[in-house]
Amino acid sequence: MSEKYYISWEEFHQDAKHLAQKLKNGGYNKIIAVSRGGLLPAGILAYELDIRNSQAVNVSSYDNDEFRADADVKIDCPAGEADEHTLIVDDLSDSGRTFRLMRTLFPRAHFVAVYAKPRGKSVVDTCAREIPDNWVVFPWDI
Repeated sequence: MSEKYYISWEEFHQDAKHLAQKLKNGGYNKIIAVSRGGLLPAGILAYELDIRNSQAVNVSSYDNDEFRADADVKIDCPAGEADEHTLIVDDLSDSGRTFRLMRTLFPRAHFVAVYAKPRGKSVVDTCAREIPDNWVVFPWDI
């Protein structure tokens, strides 16, 4: 995974709006953003879908550059209940690990990501589009 895949602000915004169009008739009334990557797309979805009930969960799956074992991942979740009308939002489903861990907490929720890589696609219910298995450089990373 040496090549980088760059996403511009405009591209990200359009892809997030495209994701909202896919979700538009789903009857969703709550958003739980996976912090930090899910905060920006969750905000766009909240406006596009007119959802005011927005929460965030903090997921810490690594320390600096070292990944934690699944049992050691910290999920700070004050968001309460989540049903089939709840969106769990992240910017990217890379390996799918975060969403797999989150599904144990919110098994009935609808999991969405703006982007999904091949390994992470299977745990996403809806994504704007699939991207190659390259290192993703988001506009806020530049």
